[in-house]
Amino acid sequence: MKNSNKFAWTWKIKEEDLEEYVELHLNPWSEMMEEHSKAGIKNYSIFQNGNQFFYCFECDDVEAAFEYIAQSEECNNWNAITSQMVEGSFDFNEAEPIKPMREVFYLK
Repeated sequence: MKNSNKFAWTWKIKEEDLEEYVELHLNPWSEMMEEHSKAGIKNYSIFQNGNQFFYCFECDDVEAAFEYIAQSEECNNWNAITSQMVEGSFDFNEAEPIKPMREVFYLK
C-alpha cells in the first residue's frame, strides 16, 4: 500500500483543562496558524472524543516542519500554554508527546 503524506497522533487532555483547550483551538492565534502554514503543514484537523483528541495533517516533510515550528516564537508561546494541558510528557526529545500513528488505509 502506498502511504499518503498524512501525519496523525492522539493525545488526552486533562479533564480540568478540557474547556480551555477546546476554546483555544476554536479561536487559534492567527500568527500561530501562519507559522504552521509556513512550516508546510496543510489540511490540519483535530477531532474530539471526550478528553481524547485525534490530530491529522498533511505535510511533505514532517521533520522539517517540526524543526521550523520549534524555532517559532509564536508556536513556542502556544505550546507553553497547551503543553500543560496534555496528559503525560510534552518533551519533544522523547518519543512522546507526538507518537505517530501508523497509516493502515489510504483511499486516494
